[in-house]
Amino acid sequence: MREFSVPPIVTVGDAANLTDPVWDNAEVAPDTVQFVRPVPAGTDGRAWTDVTCRQFRDEVVAVARGLVAAGIAPGDRVALMSRTRYEWTLLDYAIWATGAVTVPIYETSSAEQAAWILEDSGAVAVVVESTGHATLIAGVRDRLPELRQVWQIDLGAVDDLVTAGEAVDPTEIEVRRKAVKAADIATIIYTSGTTGRPKGCVLTHRNMYADIANAVPVLPNLFRPGASTLLFLPLAHAFARLIQIGVVQARATMAHCSDTKNLVGELQEFKPTFVLSVPRVFEKVYNGARQKAEAEGKGKIFDRAERVAIAYSEALETADGPGVTLRAQHALFDRLVYRKLRAAMGGRCRDAISGGAPLGARLGHFFRGVGVTICEGYGLTETSPAAAANLPTGTKIGTVGRPLPGVTIRIADDGEILIAGDLIFQGYWHNEAATAEALAPDGWFRTGDLGRLDDDGYLAITGRKKEIIVTAGGKNVAPAVLEDQVRAHPLVSQCLVVGDRQPFIAALVTIDEEALPKWLAAHGRPETTTVAELREDEALRAEVQSAIDQANQAVSKAEAIKVFRILPQDFTEATGELTPSLKVKRQVVHKTYAAEIADIYQH
Repeated sequence: MREFSVPPIVTVGDAANLTDPVWDNAEVAPDTVQFVRPVPAGTDGRAWTDVTCRQFRDEVVAVARGLVAAGIAPGDRVALMSRTRYEWTLLDYAIWATGAVTVPIYETSSAEQAAWILEDSGAVAVVVESTGHATLIAGVRDRLPELRQVWQIDLGAVDDLVTAGEAVDPTEIEVRRKAVKAADIATIIYTSGTTGRPKGCVLTHRNMYADIANAVPVLPNLFRPGASTLLFLPLAHAFARLIQIGVVQARATMAHCSDTKNLVGELQEFKPTFVLSVPRVFEKVYNGARQKAEAEGKGKIFDRAERVAIAYSEALETADGPGVTLRAQHALFDRLVYRKLRAAMGGRCRDAISGGAPLGARLGHFFRGVGVTICEGYGLTETSPAAAANLPTGTKIGTVGRPLPGVTIRIADDGEILIAGDLIFQGYWHNEAATAEALAPDGWFRTGDLGRLDDDGYLAITGRKKEIIVTAGGKNVAPAVLEDQVRAHPLVSQCLVVGDRQPFIAALVTIDEEALPKWLAAHGRPETTTVAELREDEALRAEVQSAIDQANQAVSKAEAIKVFRILPQDFTEATGELTPSLKVKRQVVHKTYAAEIADIYQH
């Protein structure tokens, strides 16, 4: 058993809650720009308008008064179903200021998923974004006897709440807010449900406050006055939510991007100093740049630039650092290639945070070599969520960093990662059996992930306990190692490794639909050709085989992928194979493609 602990920098007092920084900022730095939001449609002038710390506090109070007028009581659960936008953050803090509990729902959730979350949490009200959301809720309303109110952002929910709240004395909000203690529930976040029905993770104000208050001091390049970020991940995800409260905690500036189709344009317009993302987005940035270079006949230049970027980053971890020749090559490619990549992210972005899934050492080194350092971190909804991270003062690419201050990480005898600290959740809402399985009596949280700690306390994730494949020959295989490598290929979108209780390891592979048109053009195929028509195409299979061969170099022969199948279509959230945070639902894929998997092992 190995263990590594980092003492806390900040201890959250019993009377503290997550609204405190909003009120503190309004007093200490009233004119500092806290948020930048889009100007309403049809308004002349600039595309963005500033919201200062004082304005934000005042807006939170105004909306909170409206919630009180509507009968929202301390402890009530209020659900939020919307894309990432300023109103989400405003409503979140207003709910907290009334003493109520925020229950996020992904805006892409099905009627069944939304109904389950509203029913299980006992939500008395829900704020939705669109008419589509309102219709979805109306269709399940008969299952929700406790649901009293439905407000719609696109129909002026915020303005309506502000108007209704004019009859409520503002001092009522101050009384309510100060009555909220660190031990009170702040939010119930439902897990994405990769292995079944979502469970509600109960997080207190102390859980989330302790996490971010200890992360901000060790990430000064990200969280500081003057820093800015464009948030585009869904705020229903605990990771994005942590960035939201971190921005407020540090008095940095944040804008919201509600549609990732506009992401590149908004990055170039807003020019953030850091971004938060999941590995799939970084993979797409890399693949897009590579494909563009190849289309312009500059593929060899890009390949050389990539090798130099990775070598330069790797050299940064050596005692001597990059040599004279490598520095000169790096400077050349900075002018030719790297600068354009940074410009695509707005030009000012030098830092990024990656989480939610393994990034992979290759991508980490590539981006650092290009001039954007990705701090890969680790955590789960149950850990509020950040438990470990690579920091400016200490980074090992290929790991998820050391425990954050106030966190202890232990590796159990079977390799499972255990975590302790003030960031550990209180249990699963109305689910004592699942809580007892996840939380040990002494407070340690059993993550279900497998990992190892090195002598310096850096954590490497080696797999998921429940995803370990045991072949017929008794070999234990962690699929993530292979899947990450295969997905690194520009043509590959997703990879799912199979082989439990089978004689060998195989893989299901999907093709990236954005990359396919350029491949078709380069290989003389009609532009209307579909993946379903190409599944047995020798040239396409050769491309995927090269990705398989590369991945197999990372494992033993017994763990190597022997057979692969190209699937006719990509995994999507709409078809149920992906969670809203883009994780593959293995059980769904196994069920959907059961015949495909069976065919692999019949030959």
